[in-house]
Amino acid sequence: MKTVDVVVVGMGPGGEAVAGSLAKAGLDVVGIEAELVGGECPYWGCVPSKMMIRAANLLAEGGRIPGMAGASSVDPDFAPVAERIRAEATDNWDDQVAVDRFVEQGGTFVRGKGRLVDTDIVEVDGEQFRARRAIVFATGTRAAVPPISGLSDTPFWTNREAISATEAPESLIVVGGGAIGSELAQAFSRFGADVTVVEGADRLLPYEEPAAGELIADVFESEGMVVRTGAAVDAVSYSDDGGGRFTVTVNGEELTAQKLLIATGRRTDVASLGLDHVGVPADARFIPVDDRLHVAQKVWAVGDITGKGAFTHVAMYQAGIATAAILATDSDGGVGGSSDGAGGVAGSDSGTSSESTRSEESATDSASSVSPAPADYSSLPRVTFTDPEVGSVGMTEEQARDAGLDIRVGRADVPSTARGWIHKAGNEGFIQVIEDSTTGTLVGATSIGPVGGEVLGALVVAVHAKVPVATLTSMIYAYPTFHRGIEDALNDLS
Repeated sequence: MKTVDVVVVGMGPGGEAVAGSLAKAGLDVVGIEAELVGGECPYWGCVPSKMMIRAANLLAEGGRIPGMAGASSVDPDFAPVAERIRAEATDNWDDQVAVDRFVEQGGTFVRGKGRLVDTDIVEVDGEQFRARRAIVFATGTRAAVPPISGLSDTPFWTNREAISATEAPESLIVVGGGAIGSELAQAFSRFGADVTVVEGADRLLPYEEPAAGELIADVFESEGMVVRTGAAVDAVSYSDDGGGRFTVTVNGEELTAQKLLIATGRRTDVASLGLDHVGVPADARFIPVDDRLHVAQKVWAVGDITGKGAFTHVAMYQAGIATAAILATDSDGGVGGSSDGAGGVAGSDSGTSSESTRSEESATDSASSVSPAPADYSSLPRVTFTDPEVGSVGMTEEQARDAGLDIRVGRADVPSTARGWIHKAGNEGFIQVIEDSTTGTLVGATSIGPVGGEVLGALVVAVHAKVPVATLTSMIYAYPTFHRGIEDALNDLS
């Protein structure tokens, strides 16, 4: 057994950030990762999918030239996308650069799956590490695969297989109309695939405002895609004949396609982490954390595994809070630092060496310079990178009403704004704001449009900082911009 200051289990965006920051602060940090350092986002999620979407959107823009700027002919080619994903985003799914970066920061990297075997001991492939100061879990999520009859016997895609594809399929059925399913469905459609989206809820993007999912469905259908909402998948089968064919039975009707993408959410694996040693039930869906990401004595968690939002920006936000909290603890996991300055190293393998003392002093210095506020998710932004983009922050209208708030709602349709009217082709969207009438501040907002995610930035500030609506309506909004539509939505509050 080796004793170190910190053990980080899971080196996705959040875990890598915590491990690297603590190592740079002078602590002895072990980072453990079973797959690729960097996690889902740079290899199978955010980054490569947005490369795919960027390319697909260029094709769509080319198709919008007629009637605006002459004539055009678009010839889709997926090969440059696949090459860019391999060369620029994933290094062909090799994480050596990320591993080297962590080691250069002073960390020790271990490849494998870590789990608690005692309250302060992590084991990975028979090797054990005792943590003086902290253990951080950041093991993320994986694609959830529903128990559909026959599905497990087929070569279906999850987001990983879709991202690593070398060519667009001739036809594709996407089961799941949330963010991942909708983004990839539209991207492959624009590269020539005949796409059908099947969603069990009554609309696409079921966690957003109802009008958002309805608008995206209208756009999809206008682009030639088939959208089936309120649809139950009864069974799946696959035949190797003729190059391979999926048959998906939906509400008793058989649909066929060359490829099948399952995009029905994400799942955790808390049970495999041994957290029962610190009181977390093995059947927990998420690791329970407080507003400093603390789980139990010496144990923290960040990222998707905490259930606060499966977004890279949430993991990074939590990483900053957890890092500061860990730096503010003493080597026994107590808050406030050790009483003797280098106190925690007494029980370590290396005794009270000057090197260990310097690590403690470096960590204490770092802690004094960072003290972020406790975690607050009330202004959590989220963006679905369809075209148009769907950005939202805070509560939906339904959530605000369910919370008992007295609200006013305002909306501006993007085509009716000056910039939206000028934009013309591809200008679908709207901006909606939700005001708590009692406080006179926004508690939620949605921005859909050609740059809906960017317009969302101003709305996130308004919700997060609780900027009075009276202040927002007295601002000067640049003309003609997409974000000026916020002013129109505020003026519509009723």
